[in-house]
Amino acid sequence: EWQPALKNVSSSWDVGIINGLSGWTASVEDVPADTISRRFRYDVALVSALKDLEEDIMEGLKDRGLDDSACTSGFRVVIKESCDGMGDVSEKHGGGPSVPEKVVRFSFTVMSISIQVEDEDEAVTIFQEPKPNSEMSCRPLCLMFVDESDHEMLTTVLGPVVAERKAMTNSCLILSIGGLLRSFQFYFRGTGYDEKMVREMEGLEASGSTYICTLCDSTRAEASQNKVLHSVTRNHNENLERYEIWRTNPFSESAEELRDRVKGVSAKPFMETHPTLDALHCDIGNATEFYKIFQDEIGEVYLKNNPSREERRSWRLALDKQLRKRLKLKPVMRMNGNYARRLMTCEAVEVVCELVPSEERREALKELVGLYLQMKPV
Repeated sequence: EWQPALKNVSSSWDVGIINGLSGWTASVEDVPADTISRRFRYDVALVSALKDLEEDIMEGLKDRGLDDSACTSGFRVVIKESCDGMGDVSEKHGGGPSVPEKVVRFSFTVMSISIQVEDEDEAVTIFQEPKPNSEMSCRPLCLMFVDESDHEMLTTVLGPVVAERKAMTNSCLILSIGGLLRSFQFYFRGTGYDEKMVREMEGLEASGSTYICTLCDSTRAEASQNKVLHSVTRNHNENLERYEIWRTNPFSESAEELRDRVKGVSAKPFMETHPTLDALHCDIGNATEFYKIFQDEIGEVYLKNNPSREERRSWRLALDKQLRKRLKLKPVMRMNGNYARRLMTCEAVEVVCELVPSEERREALKELVGLYLQMKPV
C-alpha cells in the first residue's frame, strides 16, 4: 500500500497490462482508440520490479552487515526513465487496424536501492544495477502507436503515466520484502531521452532553433563565440515559468522580444527530464570535426589562403575514396554512430595519413587522434 494513498490512482493493485488510453473517449482522430497503446500502471510496475529484486535486496543487506529485521524504513529507490521513438514498425503486408506506423516506448530501469541507517550520515547502497544501459535491466512501461513528433498524441497517451509518477513522488510504498513490511521512497530521473524528445517534453523549440542547447540559454551565435564557459542553467520549473510568460506576455513585448525573454520555451513543459550529452552524440560530434580536419590535411589547407569549393570537394572525394577502398567504409550523407566509431580508430588514421603529403603533419595527426582515443573512455 501507499502512504499517503496515491491521488487519482485506483487502489486495486492486481492489474496487468491495461489499455494505455483507458479513461479517454472512444476515438482519437481517425484511429481506433483501443489499438493505440498498452501499458502497465506505473505503481504496479514498480512494485513488480522491486519484488523481482527481492533476493538482491536481502543479499545487499546481508553483505553490508545490516540486520534485516531492523531495516524496515528509509529505503530510497532511484529510477531511470527512458522514452524514445522506435521508428517505422508498419506491417509490410497485413490487414491490421489503421494505426500510425511509428511506435514510442516509455520504459524505466531500477538504478540503485539504498537505505538510510539511523546513526549513519551517508545512505548505504544495497543494490546497484551492474548494466544500467542493457536491455536486460530496462523494463517497458508503455508502448504506443504514436509518432514522436505528434506532440498532442504523445502527451495524451503519457498523461496518465505522468500523473501516476507525480503521485508517487509524494508517497511512500509499504511493501513486503523478505517477509517484513518495508517502506520505499522513489526518485525519478529522466535521463534516457534523446535531444528531440527532451525538447518535446520540456516545451523547447525543435532542434533547428537558435537556442541550440537543452541545458542552457546559449544561442548559436553565442556558442560559436564561446566554446568553453557554459554551465547547466535550464530546469523544468524554470521552463514552466517561462511558458507562463510566453502565454501571458506580461510586459506586452513584440514576438521577438518575448521569444528572447523565454529563450525558446514556447510550449507547455510536460515532463521533467535530466538531459545529458550521450556518448553517441559525443562520438558523432567529434568524428565530424575530425572528418573536416582529415580533408584539410589531405589538401594541405595550411599552405593555401583561400581554397575554392572545387578544391575542397576534391579533398573530400579523395578521403572518401581512400576510406572506402582500404576500410570498406562507405561515405554517408550524415555522420552516424557506426561511421564515427570506425573513423576514430588507429587504423583509419594510418589510412588517412597515406594521403597526407608532409611527414611532420602525419606525425602530428597520429598524435592528435592517439590523444583522442586515450580520452575516449572518459
